[in-house]
Amino acid sequence: MPSGMGGLVRYFDEYKSKIKFKPGHIIVLCVVVIVIMLFLYSYGSKLLGLG
Repeated sequence: MPSGMGGLVRYFDEYKSKIKFKPGHIIVLCVVVIVIMLFLYSYGSKLLGLG
């Protein structure tokens, strides 16, 4: 056996993810999370009855 790899096994060459996201979907998700956070910072205490 050739010892060029030094005993390391490269698993990532064979791995294919079943879940794939387009970059546009990630950007939209981030914007939605930011909008929800801004809404909760502004109106969250009133909605939850904390203030």
